[in-house]
Amino acid sequence: MSHDADLFERTTTNRLEIADFLDSLSDEQWQAPTLCEGWNVHLLAAHLLQPMLVGFSRFLMASLRHRGNTDATVDHVTRQLARRNRSEIIALLRAHSADRVRPPRVGAIGPFAETCIHLGDIARPLGLDTSASRADWLVLLAYLTGASPAASLIDPHRIAGVTLRATDAMWSHGDGPEAAGTVEALGMAITGRTAALTDLVGPGLASLQSAYTRG
Repeated sequence: MSHDADLFERTTTNRLEIADFLDSLSDEQWQAPTLCEGWNVHLLAAHLLQPMLVGFSRFLMASLRHRGNTDATVDHVTRQLARRNRSEIIALLRAHSADRVRPPRVGAIGPFAETCIHLGDIARPLGLDTSASRADWLVLLAYLTGASPAASLIDPHRIAGVTLRATDAMWSHGDGPEAAGTVEALGMAITGRTAALTDLVGPGLASLQSAYTRG
């Protein structure tokens, strides 16, 4: 199986599991804040539909209206998708779970990464122990710490000079003082989720915290 084919299969599985997870939430939880600033669960759930429902040309037109500001464009598109109600969003996530999408600049890894990271963005603030599989996080960590990860997913300078070590798998990366935690906590922390830093331990944690303070 090719690398992309494997990513597509993992993404499909994760979308279906996220749909089931979203379906299990109460109405109050559906409106709860997430780790994505300014977005509640409804908005983040809608955002997960973007790769499948919003083509490059539509995104480009929205980007032009927002003068190339990617964050503003994504927020605009997400809020348009979120005009759908909860049932529609979950049904569409299931219906399009097998869509094979390769966004520009990031490719198949992009939608896969979002299924791992955004599930954490929803579950963590709710205090729910729900996560992508350990195997999926290992695939994503290998990419994030590889030669040329997408800038939209990680800033490699933030993990320079730190050894990252998983406490629940045989995985480590880097040189220098160690920061250790589960693969989920490591993945969330190095992709900008500072809330996950509290789940890491070791002398390298101070370097990671300092890197995020510096921005």
